[in-house]
Amino acid sequence: MATKALNFRMDEKEMVDLKKVAAVFNISVTDLVKNAISEHVAKLKKDPFYRLTANVENASEAETEEVLKELESMSDDDLAIASVKHVAV
Repeated sequence: MATKALNFRMDEKEMVDLKKVAAVFNISVTDLVKNAISEHVAKLKKDPFYRLTANVENASEAETEEVLKELESMSDDDLAIASVKHVAV
């Protein structure tokens, strides 16, 4: 996989902390940051919101028009919440 350079700003104290931790574990700051980002991204990908929305594609213009047309034809009773179910995640 190709790699690309990335620049970002960081508080000086945080940078000093990164360098200290990297030195103690004898790894580069780059590897420390990459590992931390990988762990955090993996954690976020497990979040239910991400899992529910990550693979949802945008509807085409025709699909959007079809859905809007259907919604406009519905009454308030059609759109009322019929039941509620709570699911623990």
